[in-house]
Amino acid sequence: MTVRTKENGSHWVESVVPAHTDNGDGTSGMVQRQCTTKFKIEPITRKMRDLVGIKRGQKAIGVIQWIGISLDEVHRMKMSREPWRVNRYPLVDARMRRSDCLQWMERHGFPRPPRSACYFCPMKSNAEWRLLRDEEPEEFARAVAIDHRHRELKREARGDKGLPYLHRSLLPLDQVDLSTDMDRGQGDLWGNECEGMCGV
Repeated sequence: MTVRTKENGSHWVESVVPAHTDNGDGTSGMVQRQCTTKFKIEPITRKMRDLVGIKRGQKAIGVIQWIGISLDEVHRMKMSREPWRVNRYPLVDARMRRSDCLQWMERHGFPRPPRSACYFCPMKSNAEWRLLRDEEPEEFARAVAIDHRHRELKREARGDKGLPYLHRSLLPLDQVDLSTDMDRGQGDLWGNECEGMCGV
């Protein structure tokens, strides 16, 4: 998040993270998502230009970029915006869905991968936030710091309206109750006794 100043001296806040927002009137919203462009597409494009020595506007070189979108995400396929680059989708060409990829990884002895997301992604479920907190405490602490910093910058620029939060509850991340029903004393009502005979 960056505070920008307009020519008239007023301030606005540019955020690339799709934070949840408190609109101050009992409603909530979400900041427009720009993180894929800013954190993935633009840096990869810059690095490709550097590696191949492509100047801005150059059209002659044919770089092939492989993108790991699977068949169940075919709606995400796009033509390259760069005249020197061609996008290829090998998983789509191989007719592989996400489940096929997971089976391939299991057959070849790889661990099941987590969902691809930044450590501070506001799209996380409580289970994902818990996992980050418990398994990657340093990254969780960095996410908490980002969460607080977003609100500090927003307050400096525009006051309290539309404050951003990384968690959908509109609470500071370090104050969110991430416990499960089991953690709160709700036992497993089914135990391990289910034999698939419900209703019989």
